[in-house]
Amino acid sequence: MAALKAVGIAALIFVCSGVSANRPKFRVIAFYTAKEDPAHISFVREAERWFPEVAAKYQFSFDTTTSWRNLNAGFLAHYQVVVFLDTRPEDPAQRAAFQAYMEHGGAWMGFHFAGFALTPSAYPANWDWYHNTFLGSGSYVSNTWRPTAAILRVEDRTHPATAHLPETFRSSPSEWYRWEKDLRQNRDIDILLSIDSTSFPLGTGPKPHEIWHSGYYPVVWTNRNFKMIYLNMGHNDMDYEHKYDATNRTLSYTLHNPIQDQLIIDGLLWLGDTATKAPRAVR
Repeated sequence: MAALKAVGIAALIFVCSGVSANRPKFRVIAFYTAKEDPAHISFVREAERWFPEVAAKYQFSFDTTTSWRNLNAGFLAHYQVVVFLDTRPEDPAQRAAFQAYMEHGGAWMGFHFAGFALTPSAYPANWDWYHNTFLGSGSYVSNTWRPTAAILRVEDRTHPATAHLPETFRSSPSEWYRWEKDLRQNRDIDILLSIDSTSFPLGTGPKPHEIWHSGYYPVVWTNRNFKMIYLNMGHNDMDYEHKYDATNRTLSYTLHNPIQDQLIIDGLLWLGDTATKAPRAVR
């Protein structure tokens, strides 16, 4: 379990309250790399603070690891939910272990860059099952810039992750992705949230193609064949131009937006509920 960080906040609360014998309702392991884009690193650091607080409140355990070698059957057997905070595994054995985990009832939550694939790039579209079958989105095509808030519309209000959300709400700032495939045409995909038309124009540029003026853009969805949820959030705005100081200062945050946080929390609680299975796609 190299590089594994066990978050002890929830455990400390149990011990201090005299209920240390109680087991967590479920166990979550979050994988991350946090070595490239400062915005992704900023989100990971934010998540490292926020998730343990949520875990303590809702009585599940939350661990993190930077070692993707832990993506193996023996390690994953200890966890009911896997989270990809950024990136994805590159090693074929790690990919096979994750696919087997999901196909045998595991649960997964992925953020923003975990869905990225572009050929040519450092993260090419070379994992067909993950990007085309599991996520269903195919390759990344383009994005808005700069990271900005959007008005999001709840498309499916019957899903446990969205049951407590209003019809629309203002998100935290993010860089929003456009995908190769139209998820509306995939019967396995249940789109939970999309960008509402009142968000347009979305983005500030400076390049014209970085500002969206129309279109349909799903940002949160599930695959009915798996216990999973993908969220396009997870790219903080940064002081890339060093206007404020000589470092990449964080200008916006993903978490601590009460409505968006509720989406993530309810999504996690649904994923961690082992009594609830993934709904199968209608054929």
